[in-house]
Amino acid sequence: MGKKEVNAAIKKAADEAIQEIKNETGAPLASTLEWPITASLNKGLDGAIACETKIGYVDGANGHLVFRGYDVFDLAELSSFEEVSYLLLFGKLPNKSELKEFNDKLIAYRKLPEEIDDALLLTTIKKTHPMISLYVGIAMLAALNEKTEDISIENQTEIAEKLIARLPALVAMIARLRQGKPLVDPDPSLSHAGNLLYMMTGEKPDEETERIMDVALILHADHGMNASTFATMVTNSTLSDMYSSVVAGITSLKGKLHGGANERVLYDLEEIGSPDKVDEWFKKVREEKRKVMGFGHRVYKAYDPRARIFGPLVKFMIAKDPGIEPLYNTAVKLDTVICDVLGKEKKIFPNVDFYSGLIYRAMGIETAMFTPIFAASRISGWTARVLEYLKENRIFRPRAVYTGPVDVPYVPIDKR
Repeated sequence: MGKKEVNAAIKKAADEAIQEIKNETGAPLASTLEWPITASLNKGLDGAIACETKIGYVDGANGHLVFRGYDVFDLAELSSFEEVSYLLLFGKLPNKSELKEFNDKLIAYRKLPEEIDDALLLTTIKKTHPMISLYVGIAMLAALNEKTEDISIENQTEIAEKLIARLPALVAMIARLRQGKPLVDPDPSLSHAGNLLYMMTGEKPDEETERIMDVALILHADHGMNASTFATMVTNSTLSDMYSSVVAGITSLKGKLHGGANERVLYDLEEIGSPDKVDEWFKKVREEKRKVMGFGHRVYKAYDPRARIFGPLVKFMIAKDPGIEPLYNTAVKLDTVICDVLGKEKKIFPNVDFYSGLIYRAMGIETAMFTPIFAASRISGWTARVLEYLKENRIFRPRAVYTGPVDVPYVPIDKR
């Protein structure tokens, strides 16, 4: 088996999803807005509109995800992460010469400066969370770039390309240092996804595994105005530099309610133990009012299209690591139970985190490195949205509703 079988599985999942979630109300919203826009006041800025974008659209009601007009199902089946990154940055799919030029840049930028080694070695010796190590590495890249403070579109685009190339290398370096293993230099003959796996594991992946990692990177590349994307854009709207803005995105992604969720899914599945214990475990969780990680989403009120793709791909990885089969069987049972109950009651369904961790584990990747891999993908969406907004930049400045007291008399300290 190989790429063709993986692509066929994605197409099958896409066809089933499209048939099930066909939108009867017309195409996803894509219209010109007239500013200012009146919005309701909701905690967490829920539903607030911060800007216009042509980069990506999440149709949460129907379970659709679009990058620059292209359905994510088509991109996952037919495209590559390199193509998708180009699409997000430059607004169109590249032709052969454009893709070669872009890929040549990624190859040239992928090798990290030697100065990064010592900085990351210090963080890993101290058993720091790998996401902290990641933003230390990015801060070092900023310090080593003499043009960091040049905020022109041209320079910031070049930095974006460097970061897309280098984040996987940083992630791999952190993974190797955490395990006390020698670092692995990138191989220019491998794809972006192939290099990520090679530099992390020290072994060149087979065609099928490389393709599945490529799909994983595509699926995580962009996803609307999520917390880390917003954090990145808010920071850059002050006319800070691209590196600092990405650090803001990484610190936001680190949270267990955002990028850290796929780690916790595996802990839940291990806690359950087996499919026959799912009902009892779920009943207990509901009684304790605990959140089941990997389910529910602020935007989606339907099955996450990315989860629809990840689910079938786990089956390919079981052949490579049979040890994940019990966890997968438990996950499938939990998926069914929660969809039957919470799906009907509250429109809660699996999200992207539910099956992705099983795939990464079968690839031999340490659980703590799942979120850094997320960042290595989302860097394309972060930087694309920053560059889009920078062209007509306006600093983000929302307001808060004050609910505290007024006219409180000051009491001197000796009378308090």
